[in-house]
Amino acid sequence: MPLLIFLVEDNATIRDNLLPALAELAGAEVLAHAETEVAATEWLDSHVGALDLVIIDLLLKNGSGFGVLRHFKARRPDTALVILSNYATPIMRERAAALGATAVFDKSTELEAFFEFCAGLNRR
Repeated sequence: MPLLIFLVEDNATIRDNLLPALAELAGAEVLAHAETEVAATEWLDSHVGALDLVIIDLLLKNGSGFGVLRHFKARRPDTALVILSNYATPIMRERAAALGATAVFDKSTELEAFFEFCAGLNRR
């Protein structure tokens, strides 16, 4: 059974590279994606199906990944919430953890660990 993912990422190039990599390396299926905080929260509010993982970028076209994280944590507390960002500084990691992030990964230096994390979720 595939790992069911919702992706919040506003960069089309990153999205286009993540989708096949998640399928190949983690056995994942990305159900949908959003580019803004509002689009992400609206999708969650309208989606009633199964969901295993939400991958969230911090800087979005409009809004913040922190707002998305807060919204998802309140409505789907059992869903894994991962921050995948170029701005995974110690302060950002602390803030994400305080808001309920399951894990935080840096896009430029921690992709291998990120894919291992996702694959591990799929083996549960």
